[in-house]
Amino acid sequence: MKFRVAGTLGYEVLKPTTFILNIHALRTPAQAVLEETFTVDPYYKIEEIAPQHGESRFIRLEVPEPCTVNIAYSAVIDTSFKQTPTANLIKVPIAEMDASVLPYLFPSRYCQSDKLFRFANNKFGYIDNAFERLLALTNWIHDNVEYLSGSTNSQTSAYDTVAELAGVCRDFAHLGIALCRALDIPARYFTGYAYQLNPPDFHACFEAYIGSEWIIFDATKLVPLNGLVKIATGRDAADAAIASIFGEVNFMGISASCELADDNFQPVFYEGQKIEGLTYL
Repeated sequence: MKFRVAGTLGYEVLKPTTFILNIHALRTPAQAVLEETFTVDPYYKIEEIAPQHGESRFIRLEVPEPCTVNIAYSAVIDTSFKQTPTANLIKVPIAEMDASVLPYLFPSRYCQSDKLFRFANNKFGYIDNAFERLLALTNWIHDNVEYLSGSTNSQTSAYDTVAELAGVCRDFAHLGIALCRALDIPARYFTGYAYQLNPPDFHACFEAYIGSEWIIFDATKLVPLNGLVKIATGRDAADAAIASIFGEVNFMGISASCELADDNFQPVFYEGQKIEGLTYL
């Protein structure tokens, strides 16, 4: 499917500041960037930084003086995904996992899986099939955590979300990741542009490693699973922040959009009689 995505950020820079931006669509075997533009007004030199494992496309921007900076990105993206029968989506023994997967088993800043071990295993440990266990997990989050804008902040963790039972997509993703890791299933944060998200914004969900595939899950159920354009993955939001700022600024505004660029789209959700897991490569 082809999508037209766009993102903007605005800041009042008070002192010399370095930005590490993360709004470019990721280039992967399943996600082609057909065209893109990136502008900074006023103009300052930028540098694209590709992390070793290709989890994101960082842009380093240095603003040496006080000013108002407006950042804009737009692109046309062609995405594809693989569907795997649920019978093949079994839990992978830790002894057989690739070394690159292992970091996604461990607790992280926002996903304290060690604190949620008893909760996760009491709620979902009895379910044998890994994919069904993850469906039950995401359904529980959707049914029990209220999606409430403004209810959390940048310090809110998965453990906080269990206590408060409220949050936004970032919190839903962190809780899903933490519960997966508490069940010895590797899981990672996914941030991207999302088709049919209302109101439009950057979106967060998560991927779980089962059947030797990274399978996408979204406990918010706000968008079709095949309507996502990947920006980045990481252990949690600390690895995949839209903007990391080293300096002194006032935030002015943010926007994101994702529109269909062709007519070939059939929305996919994990519902109905025939369900297959979706992988974004």
